[in-house]
Amino acid sequence: MAKRILVVEDNDLNRKLFCDVLKANGHEVVPVADGQNVLSTAKRFAPDLVIMDIQLPNISGIDLIAQLKADSALADVPVLAVTAYAGKGDEERIRDAGAADYLAKPVSIGPFMAAVRALVPD
Repeated sequence: MAKRILVVEDNDLNRKLFCDVLKANGHEVVPVADGQNVLSTAKRFAPDLVIMDIQLPNISGIDLIAQLKADSALADVPVLAVTAYAGKGDEERIRDAGAADYLAKPVSIGPFMAAVRALVPD
């Protein structure tokens, strides 16, 4: 059964890679390049999973995770944080904001899809 996945990533190559891999695995995907469009797009699309870049222009992915979790319609949607920020304490801050899982960039396809399947099993 196809899952609906919102991909929030400002880097064009990463966004295309994530979307292509997810589509190849049978998922319905909506890409978002600008963090300021995340909440409105998530409310329209009603995703089963949000893949969230943390380092976005204009707004932090951590703030966006907190906003998703504060919205009653979206609070139960798991968030997979994907970030180049892999310093000490970063994972804890990201999980504290409400992310269900965390991957450090560069991301390999195997671990990426394993994390997706763990959060939205078929």
